[in-house]
Amino acid sequence: MLRRSRIARSLPQRGFTLVELTVVIVLIGILSTTMFLFFNNTFSQYFTLQKDGSNFTDLATQSQRIANVLRGLTDIVSETSDDLVVYAYFAPSDTYASQIHYYESPDHTELMADVTHMTADPPIGTLIPDTKTTYTVIPDFYQAVGVNLFTYLDSSGSALTLPVADEHTIKGIQVSLAAPPGDGSRAQSITLEVSLPNRKDN
Repeated sequence: MLRRSRIARSLPQRGFTLVELTVVIVLIGILSTTMFLFFNNTFSQYFTLQKDGSNFTDLATQSQRIANVLRGLTDIVSETSDDLVVYAYFAPSDTYASQIHYYESPDHTELMADVTHMTADPPIGTLIPDTKTTYTVIPDFYQAVGVNLFTYLDSSGSALTLPVADEHTIKGIQVSLAAPPGDGSRAQSITLEVSLPNRKDN
């Protein structure tokens, strides 16, 4: 028994040196930082892609709503690159066409629509001023620089020069919407071309 105790005492008692502990701590720090950066970048890319997809979906929905109204228009009253007045059915349940005025808000942050009902379809019907209702079509409106909200097309699909001398030459309308870049997301844009099958020629 005494012999074993002496042997145990004679064995070298060795632990980690300060250098070894420092190396281990540094290695753990490097691995932790690498893993953090990897997962942080991955999550950031995921959320950015998700936001890009959401922005594009919103643009597609908004442009489709405008296109559905314009597709059923019966006549165009006036038109500019960012302002359009038409006779059309704003809601599928409408009995008669309404006068619909699309325009940007004064601060250019919203796309608005004034809808005024009529006593009958034009040219017979007259406007009912008391029914005028203003809708916010796009609350966070953004228009890319150099891109028109509305572009008017002739029968060959070519853009007409504004002002249009004869509105009966307008056979299609191109609607261009955009979402600004921000928080790592890219700028999104969508252009939808609407043919006018119900457009009157006289």
